[in-house]
Amino acid sequence: MCMIFAICAFATCGGYYGQLQVKVDCADRRQSNHSINIKFGYPFRLQEVHFKAPLCEAKRDEVLFLDGDFSSASHFFLTVGVFSFLYSLLATIVYVFYQNKYLKNNRGPLVDFFITVIFSFMWLVSSSCWAKTLSEVKMATNPTQVLLLISACRAPENKCTATQQPLWSRLNTSVVFGFVNAVLWAGNIWFVFKETGWYKRGQRFPTSSESFRPQLSRQDGFNQSRGGFGQQVQRQGSFQSQVSLSLAHTYIGKPVIYDREKNVALQGPMIFVNEM
Repeated sequence: MCMIFAICAFATCGGYYGQLQVKVDCADRRQSNHSINIKFGYPFRLQEVHFKAPLCEAKRDEVLFLDGDFSSASHFFLTVGVFSFLYSLLATIVYVFYQNKYLKNNRGPLVDFFITVIFSFMWLVSSSCWAKTLSEVKMATNPTQVLLLISACRAPENKCTATQQPLWSRLNTSVVFGFVNAVLWAGNIWFVFKETGWYKRGQRFPTSSESFRPQLSRQDGFNQSRGGFGQQVQRQGSFQSQVSLSLAHTYIGKPVIYDREKNVALQGPMIFVNEM
């Protein structure tokens, strides 16, 4: 995904060519309806863009140049796009074919994490600079602003009009792709961080407070169960003691053994049995 948006970003910016057209009508009818085509493009060194405009009084042409050099911001934006594309391609190859070496000693994820942070920051800075520079390019190539450079247009008797303006949709799209890349790379920071040892170490070893709480709860449960068991035994013992004290004694009598003549031969001891 990052590779696709990086290609779209530097392709829409690097291959741009624009054109504007103005028309000069001199008071002298011999040089009326004189159209001037001005072409410019990447890297937007407008001070090198020249065009010829008629001098109505002298009946000859003058060579004029546009104002401004905006190549630094466009170069910066394009460079970030190209390098991010190359790194994304390299990272994809490593993820697919060298996964074991990538995860070895945690060096691969750490390097990937820092580079991802750098590219997300660079995309944000370069896109912001390019957006500001693009507004300045639009102002410098505005046909109304270009007419002020022509000497013949300063004379009130001559008539100058703008017949064609540059198309900015492609450059506007490049700015949008730049900020989309910044969001994508910033979002990848979390996914790359999950591959590092910092995140895995935090998941493997819980904190002391978290590990201590379950022990306390188990110990409390054990004490509660032990206390409940003690209370149950105590209640059972007390119940048995109450029952044993409250039971009445029943006299059965002495066991008696008779002989053949039904005389008492042996008489045993007296036995008392608790009546339930």
